[in-house]
Amino acid sequence: MLGLAVTMSAQTIDGVKVDNYKISRSGDDLVVTTQLDLAELSVPNNRAVLITPILTDGNHVQTLSSVGLYGRRRYIVYDRNNALGLTGEGETVYKASEAPQVINYKDVIPFESWMDGADLILKRRDYGCCQNLLAEQNQPLGSFGIPTFTPAFAYAQPEVETRKARSLEGSAFVDFVVDKTDIRPSYRNNTVELGKIRATIDSVRNDSDIKITSLSIKGFASPEGRYSHNADLAKGRTAALKEYVRNLYSFSDDFIKTSYEPEDWEGLRKAVVDMNIENKDGILEIIDSNLEPDAKDAKIKSKYPTQYSYLLKNVYPALRHSDYKVEYEIRGFQDVKEIAEIYKTQPQKLSLNELYMLAGQYDPGSEEYNDIFETAVKLYSGDETANLNAANAALQRGDYVYAEKYLKKAGNSAAAEYTRGTYQALKGNYDDALTYFKSAQSKGESRAADAISQIENIKKFL
Repeated sequence: MLGLAVTMSAQTIDGVKVDNYKISRSGDDLVVTTQLDLAELSVPNNRAVLITPILTDGNHVQTLSSVGLYGRRRYIVYDRNNALGLTGEGETVYKASEAPQVINYKDVIPFESWMDGADLILKRRDYGCCQNLLAEQNQPLGSFGIPTFTPAFAYAQPEVETRKARSLEGSAFVDFVVDKTDIRPSYRNNTVELGKIRATIDSVRNDSDIKITSLSIKGFASPEGRYSHNADLAKGRTAALKEYVRNLYSFSDDFIKTSYEPEDWEGLRKAVVDMNIENKDGILEIIDSNLEPDAKDAKIKSKYPTQYSYLLKNVYPALRHSDYKVEYEIRGFQDVKEIAEIYKTQPQKLSLNELYMLAGQYDPGSEEYNDIFETAVKLYSGDETANLNAANAALQRGDYVYAEKYLKKAGNSAAAEYTRGTYQALKGNYDDALTYFKSAQSKGESRAADAISQIENIKKFL
């Protein structure tokens, strides 16, 4: 759709000065207007000059109505031939000596999609006796199209982390001999399970950029048997695991924090919810009841013996676990070259602000630039700023699917509202875009005023 009237500087084609020409959309029609200044035009007695605007995109041509300026003799011939003119139809004819100095030209034609972005050309043809074509000239006036939305992408610089605190978490399923609390590293699958804890600790302990600040362990027992006995088992086994790890690394006694939960009913509930098991709702109802733990276990066992046996064999072993959490700090990085090297192999060490600094070294929209923001949102998937910047990067490369995905977690800041407006505007949803831009403006987003002006400009021609 061709849009806002565009006034161009005057152009002249052999005595005909063209000024104030514009193209606009009115409903399903296209309107072309201009002023033809004829003050310097001279038409000999036996000549006629035909002025015709033409719209073309190279493949299509739309000829608009013509203006004919006739010398005295040619006008007499025109008058004798029932006023058909040089074109035979749609022509406005003037006797050159009596024509106004300025003709206000206007033509209305049906709009077609190809006309958006088409060139407007003014054609002058000079005719002599017997309508012989003596000369022909074309003057390009310019290209016209609907105003398009040009966004200023609203990337946001993340806050600097003064303390880059991180953590690693996991679960180990250490097997104990029945009713025992001592650690036996070679018992059943303990070599693997204890190895998981060591691997987690070693992954950060051996890194010169990282300092471990604490280690916590929480032990769980499964719900079968007496609650008081399970409490003793969970407590004793957690203490044993703490001592095992402390001895491995010579940690101080107070460095490792411990806690325990006698029976992992929450874990049992989650397992049942995810299973396709008979009497599932009944079992969940008992789990969620206010019964004491021992009474719950007894009721499930007596009311649903088949299912209880299945759970005891297939689910309860996984409820006897120890969750561990390693908390650590990563040093900050200021040198962009160092950040670039770390990004190649260990991007998880970088903060959002450090990743933002690195992105600033590349051209917006480049492959490297986009990759950094995609990495940032993967590492910090719940962070509003990471999602906002990833949404802008997606919009800049024309990926509306991912832009929409990230915008859902970008928060409601002024920049986020503005970016939602940008997303809607680029998709052609101008009413929705205006709503978001006005919301952003009310929150202090300075870029919103220009965006609103652009959308209101576009909407005039829709």
